[in-house]
Amino acid sequence: MTIINFKETVKNLIETFLYAGEISLELRKKGLKKEIKSDNTPVSNGDLEVNKLITEKINTLNPNIPIISEETSDNKNEINLKNFWLIDPIDGTYDYINNLDEFTINAGLIIDKQPVAGLIYAPAKKRMFYSYGKDQAFELKNKKEIKLECNNNENEIKFVTYSNKIKPEIEKIHKNLNVKKFVRMKSSLKFCVIASGEYDGYVAEPRACEWDIAAGHAILKDAGGAVTDFSGKEIQYGKKDFKNPSLILKSKKLL
Repeated sequence: MTIINFKETVKNLIETFLYAGEISLELRKKGLKKEIKSDNTPVSNGDLEVNKLITEKINTLNPNIPIISEETSDNKNEINLKNFWLIDPIDGTYDYINNLDEFTINAGLIIDKQPVAGLIYAPAKKRMFYSYGKDQAFELKNKKEIKLECNNNENEIKFVTYSNKIKPEIEKIHKNLNVKKFVRMKSSLKFCVIASGEYDGYVAEPRACEWDIAAGHAILKDAGGAVTDFSGKEIQYGKKDFKNPSLILKSKKLL
């Protein structure tokens, strides 16, 4: 495999992400064309246009690395993948098509089944996050890099959740971790606000797919946090059908 410069690759993708974010908002303003996919989830022309922009740019940078995207069938039937990109062009499509703000654009680079670099952009919030190695996780604010250190200095432990209705197994984990507050957040932005130190963690039963979490996993890990399953095992990528196991996201405070 060609050696990849993670930093250079990520830096070369940032402008594409920012541009794709502009396009996603412009298309939404004009009125999106929506369809329901075979798995009964929505997709729009915005998802597809962002997917095209991101995949084309990655292909110019890493032409020998397969791309697995939620919105294309390319490479999804390959087995024993070790090195590949995972793309979710719009995570939080419901928010996107309903004029809400938490949707994100995502790409995560997997090497030897582990996330090594990631980019997440929340266009409606104008928050751009990325990472390319240990202690190399950042948010771009006013064209300046702010290092992410995954450290919430408040005494109370605050989590994000997928739903306001907490299932008993998740409630038990919250209690064990002494979680005092939680806020609902649906997209991969949850990884970023933990990496930035705004929140301390997130718990989810098995749901969604690898492209939903790869970029966020890289960013949170590189900021000093951790992503494991309920038994404490690190998440591996390239699994059958790209399905996620249970997840626990933790800030430095909980490690």
